[in-house]
Amino acid sequence: MTLPLSTGPHILGKRTTRGIMLDVLIALTPAAAAGVYLFGVRAAWVLGVAVASAVATEALWQRLSHRPLQVGDLSAVVTGLLLGLNLPSSAPLWLAAVGSAFAIVVVKQLFGGIGHNFLNPALAARAVLLTSWPARMTTFFLPERTLLPVASTAMVGDAVTSATPLVKSGTAMIDLFWGNIPGTIGEVCKAAILIGFIYLLVRNVIGPHIPVLFVGTVALMTWLLGGDPLTAILSGGVLLGAVFMATDYVTNPMLIVSQCLFAALCGVIVVVIRQSAGGYPEGVTYAILLMNVLTPLLDKLFKRRAYGEVKQRA
Repeated sequence: MTLPLSTGPHILGKRTTRGIMLDVLIALTPAAAAGVYLFGVRAAWVLGVAVASAVATEALWQRLSHRPLQVGDLSAVVTGLLLGLNLPSSAPLWLAAVGSAFAIVVVKQLFGGIGHNFLNPALAARAVLLTSWPARMTTFFLPERTLLPVASTAMVGDAVTSATPLVKSGTAMIDLFWGNIPGTIGEVCKAAILIGFIYLLVRNVIGPHIPVLFVGTVALMTWLLGGDPLTAILSGGVLLGAVFMATDYVTNPMLIVSQCLFAALCGVIVVVIRQSAGGYPEGVTYAILLMNVLTPLLDKLFKRRAYGEVKQRA
């Protein structure tokens, strides 16, 4: 039997999967707390059901398949919380449960479990939910409460049943930043996402290159096409996707140079989808998933030099 082994040297680190996932959960806490504060107790139920379904489904699947229980690594909790943050507060609780179960079983476990999935589980589940129940996934409400006084013409609590506009006419930048806008639970408060981003950088869980290039490319492409770059990056799920989904260890390339190309292409695809589909906000979901599929090609495009490799003679 031949065991695949990457090129040396090999470094033994103290960081564990559970430790990394715990850091991600801590980084997601500001976005989750802001979402619950803005949208009320209904948002807390959606997040709770999504997490509970993910954990229960993983434990049940591993028990039925006679595999070691690995729910203690917290990866299922992260998947459930990410999916919940990508749902509107108006989403039925069964929708959150079904989405998390799909993410765990179909996207993660059927491909071998953690470290073997080629798509981001939370985003893949969101894409399936969008296709299956588009009306339920695109019914948004403005927050019940605000972090700062509303500066735009929008009224708190108004319903917005549409997936087309990224922001309403008259929306102020301050509202986009603090979350006084309709959207999913975790994407509206950009201040909370940036707090999580800073935490991940300080803890050295992720590097800045993927989020910065992702967001920077969206801004640059939007500006080149005559749009407002600041509005583009503060609308929809650009920041949430760039910080927490595009940086997923398993589904992005291994080398920094290929990660940079991965991030830049994600940004390009987001803008292309938004421009071609009249401002469709889900471009972030499909951009990251498409680049997840292309990740193996990017890894092959930039070959890693083997340590101690003997050079070919001329």
